[in-house]
Amino acid sequence: MSGGEEDRELAELHAHEAVGVIRRGDITAERYAAALLHRCAAARALNAFITLEPERVLEAARDCDHRRQAGATLGPLHGLPVAIKDSINTREYPTTAGTAALRRFRPAQDAPVVGALRSAGALILGKTNLHELSFGWTSNNQAFGAVRNPYDVARIAGGSSGGSAAAVAARLTALALAADTEGSIRVPAALCGVAGFRPSTGRYPNLGVVPISPHFDQVGAHARGVADLVMFDELLAPAAAAIDARPLAGVRLAIDRDYWFTDLDPEVERVAAEALRRLEACGARLVAAPLQGLAELIRRTSAAVQNYEFAPAVTQYLERYRTGLSFAQLLASASADVRAEIVATLPGGRSFVPESVYLSARDRYLPQLRALLSRYFVETDAVSIVFPATRIAAPVIGESAWDIAGKRIGLATALVRSVAPGSTAGLPGLVLPAGLTRAGLPVSLEFDGPCGADRVLLAIGLSLEKVLGWLPAPPSEAAHLTTG
Repeated sequence: MSGGEEDRELAELHAHEAVGVIRRGDITAERYAAALLHRCAAARALNAFITLEPERVLEAARDCDHRRQAGATLGPLHGLPVAIKDSINTREYPTTAGTAALRRFRPAQDAPVVGALRSAGALILGKTNLHELSFGWTSNNQAFGAVRNPYDVARIAGGSSGGSAAAVAARLTALALAADTEGSIRVPAALCGVAGFRPSTGRYPNLGVVPISPHFDQVGAHARGVADLVMFDELLAPAAAAIDARPLAGVRLAIDRDYWFTDLDPEVERVAAEALRRLEACGARLVAAPLQGLAELIRRTSAAVQNYEFAPAVTQYLERYRTGLSFAQLLASASADVRAEIVATLPGGRSFVPESVYLSARDRYLPQLRALLSRYFVETDAVSIVFPATRIAAPVIGESAWDIAGKRIGLATALVRSVAPGSTAGLPGLVLPAGLTRAGLPVSLEFDGPCGADRVLLAIGLSLEKVLGWLPAPPSEAAHLTTG
């Protein structure tokens, strides 16, 4: 077998499989890391990474091999290279948040979630590219370059965690750390055709992450299968019992067609409908029930809380982690597109939120939203809500509006309207690929469970993905991956 063929086989391993073969000694951690690094070098056109230091990675992998040879106790993620979104603090690598002013900022300590990965035996593969300051859903980063979709490099990877999703889809890593305030894990997962998990808000530690909104921010992960997300969850939120697959027979999945199934691109609608039919054929029950008042509560809560909390939260981060920057300095150095969006949230801007509006959103309407969704799960007896994660497949870089069913649909409606309720209410959300459009672009379903029901959602996810299937490796990879 040639080196290139072996690299491809190793890169196809899911994270739990890679850990297994390394722990058994079938391959060394160094050999596995080298295979991923070779693919990272060949896939530079995707621009999935901001920081990648191969020698540091190989040195860490050799240390893993030495510990195994010495008979040391091995962690549950022993030897696994994990890509880290570049808004999450790492002591050995800069944490840029995708913005020029933080290009050389090196935190003194790892974020707790990174520390947990290291303690489990994982090593850092690199820091992934993202939408600048996580303030958007495309990852068209003007400071470090746009992240490109592995299924079509002319298209976006989604944001803000676009580099993490693109790296997983392109087989540059089997597991990537990401973060989600209003879709930043789930939108890239959907557009890149990988599994993405945003847990219930607060389930995993969020310290040491460049923030947007303390009420909504949540660390999570991208992988190519639910078993890897389960492995990650059992590390971050350990429990006495393992998460095992739950059969789909009789499982109730709620659907609100008025909110989640309108203004869909025809190809997204087709793939989603076929996927739902497959789930029904395997015994799942689709329960149609409207969520009266959902759109109004989202309108009153999501943007109001985020826009009000962003500047104070970022200011606190800059001070707490001793970046040496003020918020004004950070903003002045930001790229023009992101700077304009942030300025709009400040006093005098078109998206400025007065304190009275914020307090009403936080203390009145947000509890109403959470209560509405809690009642919905009880009344439908459903384990999750199911819907297409985005209303369109990955658009071409630079596109911002589309004509669907006679309507002009903008970016927020196309990519964000569907994912907003779950993260605003703090629900766990699991995105799984459902199929490909006729143009070969991924379409994904999202499954949102009741707050705190993460283990149940992941257990069902193990069965859901067997019905929905896994996508093939991106067919466009020949354009940017070589075996030389």
